[in-house]
Amino acid sequence: MKKTISILASAFGLMVISCSKTDPQPELNINYPSAYVVNGAAGTLSVINLTTNEVADVIQLTDNTSSAGHNGHGSSNISLLQYPHHVYLNPAKNQIAVAVPGVDLSEGHGLAHTGTHTGGAKVAVLDAVKGQNIKLIDVPLMNHNAVYTADGKEIWTSQMDLKGTVLVYDAATYALKNTINVGKEPTEVTFSADGSVAFVANGADNTVSAINPTTKTIIATIAVGKNPVGAWTGTDNRMYADNEDGQTVSVIDVKTLKVVETVNLGFMPGYAAFNGDTKELWVTDPTAAKVHWWKQDANKKFVKGGTIATAAGTHAIAFKGLVAYITNQEAANVSVVDVLKHEKIKDIKVGEKPNGIVLKF
Repeated sequence: MKKTISILASAFGLMVISCSKTDPQPELNINYPSAYVVNGAAGTLSVINLTTNEVADVIQLTDNTSSAGHNGHGSSNISLLQYPHHVYLNPAKNQIAVAVPGVDLSEGHGLAHTGTHTGGAKVAVLDAVKGQNIKLIDVPLMNHNAVYTADGKEIWTSQMDLKGTVLVYDAATYALKNTINVGKEPTEVTFSADGSVAFVANGADNTVSAINPTTKTIIATIAVGKNPVGAWTGTDNRMYADNEDGQTVSVIDVKTLKVVETVNLGFMPGYAAFNGDTKELWVTDPTAAKVHWWKQDANKKFVKGGTIATAAGTHAIAFKGLVAYITNQEAANVSVVDVLKHEKIKDIKVGEKPNGIVLKF
């Protein structure tokens, strides 16, 4: 399933922004408990009402910022943003950030790069209630995600090349504050549950960089499995790095910054998530359209529990108590799963190739 893509600079620039015109995004009123789902191929966000478990609104991602009072392209020539990837809320839950790498990452993250491109990747910052653009930040190279710091004052995004950097932007002025050198081909940038450490998965180095968010310095380089994609945040003061080629999950202790357990999967993972209520590790299996789960024993070691049928291209997981929401990229839907019963409740139809998901409640 994994694909290696060689991207020429000129071609990449053409892929990022569609030439088609569209109307400005209308102002919404997302005042309900909601799930924001990024539809990579559709260039939209589906907003699911968590009370009814139905799609209540759709946000079309465009390059228009004029409606938010910024100098944008104007409503007469608005272009769609293509292949958005992953979404994060700020701590105040009034803004969301979406990375726009401009390339389809749905079949794996093994990418061969040929240097910089022009007119390419972006970070889209949107009003979480109105669904309209606040700011578009142009970044030099393709990125994997854009995430807020625990205090909401900064937005961090990776640059997925062999040089390996993370860009830090001021969340109020959107000015570039820092450039942090990490490992080769960094992908997801995440923070520990308490916000004290930032983690960057370096796919070509088979490492995870741990960064002090205040000093912006590397405090540890952690060897994990082959081709890590993200060190996903656990509520148990641990991070869960899913290693695509290694077909493992590396469990990292946030205090010691060491791998304390390696969970062997036997399949290429799409995402890993820890549920603190049930002490379970869930890992998506895109090829088999399943979620595999492990139960934590008395020694905090994971014992395989079973599987849950979802849908084709199973990817990201978000928990709301004892209910899970899981994106399925090939099926273009989101599975709602009962956590205790390990059974699917329903599928919610969204846009094409849904990848990231974040919950606001």
